[in-house]
Order: sequence, then C-alpha cells, then structure tokens
Amino acid sequence: MAWTSPPASPSGSAGSGATLEAARFREVLSAVPTSVVVVTALDRGEPVGLAVGTFLSVSMNPPLVGFLPAATSSSFPRIRQAGAFCANVLTVNQQHVSQAFATSGADKFAGLSWRPAPVTGSPVLEGVAAWIDCRITTLHEAGDHFIVIGEVADLDAAPEETPLVFHRRRYTGAAGPTAA
Repeated sequence: MAWTSPPASPSGSAGSGATLEAARFREVLSAVPTSVVVVTALDRGEPVGLAVGTFLSVSMNPPLVGFLPAATSSSFPRIRQAGAFCANVLTVNQQHVSQAFATSGADKFAGLSWRPAPVTGSPVLEGVAAWIDCRITTLHEAGDHFIVIGEVADLDAAPEETPLVFHRRRYTGAAGPTAA
C-alpha cells in the first residue's frame, strides 16, 4: 500500500509566510544524532563506497534496511548498478574512514583493509561496529536524495565496539545504556 500526501507548504512555522531556509533546516536537524555508515559495493570487481548520514532499519519481516544517498553522489550510481551493498557501521575510532568516504574523487579504499561479504561480495571494512550485507530491492526519488531499500542477506556485529555518531555537526561516540 502506497500513501503520499501533497508537499507541505514552503511557509515557515505558524503560517508566517517566510520561506523555510536551508541553513535553518540543517541547523535544527543537526539536533538529531545520526549513525555514521559507509555503504560499499563491488562494481565490475572494483570496490566503491560512500558515507551516509541516514541509515535505518525498515522492516523485521522481511528484514529490510535503508539509506538515503544524495542524488548528486558520483558513487551511488555504481552501487545502484551493482544491485547490492554492505552497510558498514563505523566505530568511534573510524572518523578518518567517514571523512575519506565523504570525499569525492579520492581513492576511498586507500590504506583500508576489507573482505568480501559472504553473500553479495560487497566490501566489509575491517574493525567496524557492525556490517549488514544487502540486495537492493527498492529505490525511490525523494527531493535531492534517493531512498534505497535493501533486503538483508547476512549481518554481524562487534558488541564491544562503540559506534560513531554525528550530532550537532560533530563526531561523537554513541552513549551506552543509562540506568532507569
């Protein structure tokens, strides 16, 4: 079942008539902590990847996850062509990996160790907090991004690792459980 509503009015809060500014939008949404994930694939035998700030669990049955790459990404078309991807959840000690994969045009895999994921062969980066190996099932256009849904084929985690989080335009580690 698909449901869509018309786009919201571009006016500001309480009908002020002011246009929603991109800088304000970015500033307010920086209050939402996001996981730092590198999405990788093999395109014609060559590793390709990009850093994403939006990765989410979509469904338990079937097991689905999603990520939202920018429509302007030069790496995403190659991941799309591969038809599969591995979501690598970075650790607090892998900020340099995030920065490398967020840079366009560089050899993003330079100096990094990886192994092929068991099902799709997509690169699993060494030392990540978790990895999720997927086949792309659905792609939607959404403004200046795509919504990519993948069916999980295999996954694993290193529970002792602290995941990297991006919050208020800075990297930090995910806080552990708090006492109730």
